[in-house]
Amino acid sequence: MTSRGDFNVVLGEEEKIGGLPVYPLEYEDFAFCVNSCGLFDLGYKGSPFTWWNGRSNEECIFKRLDRILVNMTFQSLFPTIEVEHLIRTGSDHAPLLMSCGEEAMKVVKPFKFLNFWAKHETFLYVLKHNWMTDFIGDPFLMFKQKLKRVKIALSK
Repeated sequence: MTSRGDFNVVLGEEEKIGGLPVYPLEYEDFAFCVNSCGLFDLGYKGSPFTWWNGRSNEECIFKRLDRILVNMTFQSLFPTIEVEHLIRTGSDHAPLLMSCGEEAMKVVKPFKFLNFWAKHETFLYVLKHNWMTDFIGDPFLMFKQKLKRVKIALSK
């Protein structure tokens, strides 16, 4: 391990090209740490390597040193998550882009009551029909559910 606390190591031979060969002893500590913490790699799109030593020809080395690790709880909250290795610019490491997919991208727009709705001939019926509810329990929860139903009906 380096003095900064990162591993700076690959998780397998396929995650490195060039330089000296990679042996299991070099990455077993990292793999053990990842597994003991209950983490796993999300995979990725793009180049398989996130680090380059900046040299060319036979001195060129590429490694996958950067990754996003998550636990099962995180993945269940964001099941459509994707990781992309972007192009290196200004650094020897590639930035990683994590997208949470459509489910996480839903933006809740604030509800705005439009005055002209009150003048519509079916307004009172829609209001009354959606305010009536079968909910039993906490009065605040009932109030919230009633407002939600009215909001959905009026928005339609």
